[in-house]
Amino acid sequence: MKALIAMSGGVDSSMAAKLTIEKGIECIGCTMKLFENEGADPDNVEDARNVASRFDMPFYVFDLRDEFQNCVMEKFVQFYAEGKTPNPCIDCNRHLKFGELLQKAEELGCDYIVTGHYGRIEHDESTGKYILKKGADPAKDQSYVLHRLTQKQLAHILMPLGEYTKTEIRAMAEKAGFANANKPDSEDICFIPDGDYAAMIERFLGKEFPPGEFVDTKGNVIGQHRGIIHYTVGQRKHLGQTFGEPRYVCRVDAENNRVVLGTAEEVFSEKATVTEFNWISGEVPKEDVRCTVRTRYQQKEKPATVRVLSDETVEIIFDEPQRAVTPGQAAVLYDGDIVLGGGTII
Repeated sequence: MKALIAMSGGVDSSMAAKLTIEKGIECIGCTMKLFENEGADPDNVEDARNVASRFDMPFYVFDLRDEFQNCVMEKFVQFYAEGKTPNPCIDCNRHLKFGELLQKAEELGCDYIVTGHYGRIEHDESTGKYILKKGADPAKDQSYVLHRLTQKQLAHILMPLGEYTKTEIRAMAEKAGFANANKPDSEDICFIPDGDYAAMIERFLGKEFPPGEFVDTKGNVIGQHRGIIHYTVGQRKHLGQTFGEPRYVCRVDAENNRVVLGTAEEVFSEKATVTEFNWISGEVPKEDVRCTVRTRYQQKEKPATVRVLSDETVEIIFDEPQRAVTPGQAAVLYDGDIVLGGGTII
């Protein structure tokens, strides 16, 4: 049995490698070079290479800059230009880590790809299906960004950290003498390290987004915004002006270059339509589904009824109205710890 380890240079992927090797699986290490500025950060690559060397693993750096730009960065900027708020980590997992790397693994004769995600994969012998579950550590659970996984992919993925907490992983890494045991986790989007989304979008597209009108939910003009890419649903701060009372972004109307503002109550939604939906079981339910839902990463799940509209589209009716249900973000369905599937809010 052989596995390709996706290594970022951080403690999670390093410990994923160690735990996999301890199971007697032959391993190959790799790092993805994703874009020009960060590319494969030299320090991160060196940390990953050092861990691979420690375990006498072959180590590769795969140049996936074109794929990253086409599948992740272009979608990111296009979504913002359309008034949506994307989650690029979902697209990176979908197209790069569990797309391109799985193909590389197959080319290298590997049976599995191993990642440092905090999620769990189980095989249900009674149904023959693979099940994706939340990670055991609620604070680090990454199942939300893994909802695009298919049965075929789940059959060839290992996530050794899923049964551990982050505290346990750091303690194990320190005990093992890993230099990166206490390396901080990355908090920012990797290709926007300074957090200035608007500047990155304008550089990427080679154009500026002009000011336009703030309007209330009745269509009355109440001010002027700086450009639609500066705003996302639910936003209250940094609107660029005051209104005498708290105002929240309810909708970004890209077609008319308007940003719709409302009260705290008006930013709540009773339902959401979700497209590009992926049912992890591979089977589309024939009846309504009672479940819990996350509409943002690390959000507490909320009870809802899900109505199937087509093979790839569902309508979610929340038991109670939910705040800032945002186009471009993912809605992910759960049955307890089990991930049922997810898609993109429209």
